Amino acid sequence: MTMFSSLRALWTAAALLALPCASGAATAQHVLAAHRAATGEPTKAGSLALRYAYSGQGLVGTVVTRFDTASGAFVTDSELGPITVANGFDGRLPWMRDISGACTPQQGGDRVRLAINEAYRLANLWWRRDRGGARIEALGRETLDGRALEHLAVTPRGGSRFDAWFDAGSGLLARIAERQMFFDTRTTYEDYVRQGGAQLAGRVIVDGGTGESGLATMRLLDVSSPPRRPRTAYAMPPDPPQGVTLADGARRASVPFRLLNNHIYVEAHVNGHGPYTFIVDTGGHTILSSRVVAEAGLNAQGASPSAGAGEKTTTSGYAKVREIALGPVRMQDQTAITMDIYDPAVEGIRVDGMVGFELLRRLALRIDYQHSTLTFSRFDAFDAGDAGTAIPFKFYDHLPQVEGRVGDIPALFDIDTGSRSEVDLTSPFVAARRLRERFPGAVTAMTGWGVGGPSMSEVVRLPSLSLGPVTINAPVAALSGARAGSFSDANFDGNIGSGLLKRFVTSFDYSRQRMYLKPIVPPPVDAGRFDRSGMWLNAADEGFVVAHVSPGGPAEAAGVAVGDRLLTLDGRAVQADELSATRALLRTRADGDRITLGMRRGTEPRSVVLVLRERL
Repeated sequence: MTMFSSLRALWTAAALLALPCASGAATAQHVLAAHRAATGEPTKAGSLALRYAYSGQGLVGTVVTRFDTASGAFVTDSELGPITVANGFDGRLPWMRDISGACTPQQGGDRVRLAINEAYRLANLWWRRDRGGARIEALGRETLDGRALEHLAVTPRGGSRFDAWFDAGSGLLARIAERQMFFDTRTTYEDYVRQGGAQLAGRVIVDGGTGESGLATMRLLDVSSPPRRPRTAYAMPPDPPQGVTLADGARRASVPFRLLNNHIYVEAHVNGHGPYTFIVDTGGHTILSSRVVAEAGLNAQGASPSAGAGEKTTTSGYAKVREIALGPVRMQDQTAITMDIYDPAVEGIRVDGMVGFELLRRLALRIDYQHSTLTFSRFDAFDAGDAGTAIPFKFYDHLPQVEGRVGDIPALFDIDTGSRSEVDLTSPFVAARRLRERFPGAVTAMTGWGVGGPSMSEVVRLPSLSLGPVTINAPVAALSGARAGSFSDANFDGNIGSGLLKRFVTSFDYSRQRMYLKPIVPPPVDAGRFDRSGMWLNAADEGFVVAHVSPGGPAEAAGVAVGDRLLTLDGRAVQADELSATRALLRTRADGDRITLGMRRGTEPRSVVLVLRERL
């Protein structure tokens, strides 16, 4: 699952130096010359440090950006209530320090391009005669909120396009717009003040692209001009992440899990309370439900918008937690995100929390889907010799991202054990590669339900899919048509879930940025199988409720409708905790099998014969 990206947008925007801009001239040359004249030289010392007071998303604190005025290399440190985070770029490698204190290189997705953009703006490379190698286009004068603004489209060398608007009267920078992950972010600059010979925005308003609840305001507190520092001052700190131990000083420890709906569930205790049911998700973070927060006596702060695979956003906070224990695996003194991640109706069980990136950044993990066992190892104790084929990955925010192929088409895949699918292909990739035309006969279906709500896709069977040198034949793929959410992100092409990974013993070594795949022989019985019923079921107070019916599918042919209750299956009553097994049954029963469904529509009982059909 892909979540909390609005916070990343905030960090990036926080580091923007609020610089002025152009006159009403029509050419980029005139606009940028006026920009330079209006701004003045900010410093001759070689570096600047800007300190802001931050307020937004239920959090208050300070944001400090330090940068080199010649290269734009930067570090931004943010202390916002319960969370302390940072990001930086030394001119070669972008990095982030997340809320758990772990520093991670950022080379996947749009991370490098956005860091180059940031450095370009901070160093004012657009003032140079060669524009710093950027492609700049003047798009003309526009009127926004009653102000005449000059609009430039800027694409730095090695970066991505961003748009800048300059006040036609004062020449001051008014706005920057930039696509970050799957968010359209906007930063507005107001209340300019003169500091050390330059004009800087006294107030910066950051819109992370998640609506009004995601707005944040930064007020300039002070500016300093320390001596120029070496590039190494902006490099990723070398300190290994802390805060995880294995009981009795062990080098390895194993934890049993249940695989339900292709999700990995373990028992967890929080500050001694529990047991709770947690999902293990390489695409997620450390998350605690409102129930856990209350029972463990935690203090949640903040209200940040969060998004995932669906097209909706939800709200999360943050809380300090003393210990999260998965049996012998202990996470100590962590900052957790607080939100309710799964409706019990979708999973058939109550889900109390999640562990993901923060845990795997500290311990190697081996997932044995065949024997339902997780083995955690210290990085120096991880045995790669028996782990299978090694596949290198880069970090895209918190997600491992690997190179691969869809048939013969190169693709970038996020690895996400929290996804139930085999592979979800993103809407930009589907459109750019004309996959609907390439793979006709798609089945329209509901394919998932995450933090952002339900996901609708057109499902096809691919000829093959490759992760590095490992090829999987005939996997089931969902072609997303998402206009929002993580599957609308053009910075990756597909999301690999446990539906595909469960064909392998799957291992992760985040310290070396390697994933390992070792085939399970024989593979699971439902590997490569797609639903043969044509309906999506959720749990209800009594039995299951039909949440979606696929057009032209077996359920529609049997007269099943959205909202119908399923009470019995072949004469046996069904209940919520059997939801995963029922979904698996509807994938694995033979083509042509007849199943008698005891249904209720409103108050009227009905008996329906469902004839299963292979639809791919």
